[in-house]
Amino acid sequence: MTQNSSRKRPSILIIGTGFGGLGMAITLKQAGFTNLTMLEKAHRVGGTWRDNTYPGAACDVQSHFYSYSFEPRHDWSRKFGLQPEILGYMDHCVEKYQLGEHIRCNAEVKEASFDERNNQWIVTLTSGEQLTASVLITATGQLNQPAWPKLEGLDRFQGKLFHSARWDHDYDLAGKHVAVIGTGASAIQFVPEIAPKVKQLDLFQRSAAWVLPKPDRPFAAWEQAAFRKVPAWDRIYRYLIYWKNESRALAFTRFSGLLGIYANQAKCEANRWVTDPAKLKHIIPDYKIGCKRILISNDWYPAINRPNVNLITDPIDHIDEYGVVTRGGQHHPVDAIICGTGFRASDFLSPIRITGRSGKTLNEAWQNGAAAFKGITVSGFPNLFMLYGPNTNLAHNSILYMLESQFRYVLGCVETLEKYPGSAMDVRQDRQDRFGRVVQQRLKDTVWNSGCSSWYLDANGRNTINWPGFTFTYRFATRRVDTADYQFSYPSTASI
Repeated sequence: MTQNSSRKRPSILIIGTGFGGLGMAITLKQAGFTNLTMLEKAHRVGGTWRDNTYPGAACDVQSHFYSYSFEPRHDWSRKFGLQPEILGYMDHCVEKYQLGEHIRCNAEVKEASFDERNNQWIVTLTSGEQLTASVLITATGQLNQPAWPKLEGLDRFQGKLFHSARWDHDYDLAGKHVAVIGTGASAIQFVPEIAPKVKQLDLFQRSAAWVLPKPDRPFAAWEQAAFRKVPAWDRIYRYLIYWKNESRALAFTRFSGLLGIYANQAKCEANRWVTDPAKLKHIIPDYKIGCKRILISNDWYPAINRPNVNLITDPIDHIDEYGVVTRGGQHHPVDAIICGTGFRASDFLSPIRITGRSGKTLNEAWQNGAAAFKGITVSGFPNLFMLYGPNTNLAHNSILYMLESQFRYVLGCVETLEKYPGSAMDVRQDRQDRFGRVVQQRLKDTVWNSGCSSWYLDANGRNTINWPGFTFTYRFATRRVDTADYQFSYPSTASI
């Protein structure tokens, strides 16, 4: 089919205003695609960094690499950014790139369906309002839906109950008897912050985590000045971080024996700080390091060792009106329960209902597990592009590097659609299946498949979360759009 000489730029809807949504919008605007609207369910931008305001919230990737390559920040206060700083950086990007005019807050998406007659996505908000666009980009992330523990009686508890991702700052924990359920990435940050304030903290641990020291410290004023005045040094510093982190992919994906070095380091730290033999016995995991997310903290083990912190490993049986009852029958009365139980990471796009061609929903397409071509497109759902989709998460480096690879790829897709106004591009099922087989085959030899239960695995035990290799191999795979991977059609279903 010949190219239409009169180009009409596609209209674009982006769901979410976290790092994915903001970076995608900036990339599109800089390429001249300004007919875009960003839909945000909350009152402001920020994604997970807006939602997670618990005490001690911080990033576990170095600040200079947990930022856009095209928008470096030189005055980070620490090597690892704190939540307020990261959120402030996102606000800065919104202002500098004039994204405010494209953002609609308090606009939660209920469902989206593809109209085959017009090759348009119809997006319905929870308010009932409907919007249409040629292109739909989802940037909802993997860590946006809190996972509440499935415990009988949780709704009967008469004290204070909240999730760490929805922290209640109006509730004063001082002098309270508090229960914390979960010992994951959030808990290792907020438990050391609240432990000195509470009267007693009952920490309910289902499984221990491997915890390594965090190489964090404040930046000196001269270092910040060097980053600002010598751009080359700022770039070199970022590259050094990248390659240091990237080298760890070998241990996760090919030579898991190397992780034993980190395991010994974690054991040494535990023995250094935890003097209570009973606690020490339970804080060293019994699974291979790396099988679950490795955590970094300098104050987790000292917090565990506090006399007012009670480490409880007996499984929880149920919750009653006044506290927690373990399987052994012991009752733990508490004033408040904080659930540090993470997120529903494998429930991509939940709770939005996505309907593609022939009335098929994304849940139906993913009944055997989430899968997407390059983690971005799904067969049967034309002109739908996902950021941070299936198998694009990392355990060794910055997700922003992966996102920037996806920005470029999605931009290439939008530019392709611009050449053929009104068209729809749908990834071929065989290309998606082949990509998925390669990814799953490579995952078989990784440490994440060594036998433990983790949030990397879905209900079927399939790893739908992680990328099984280097980030530069993903960037190479997404360097350009090969139109042979897609079927193109007009509303009349004529192929091109």
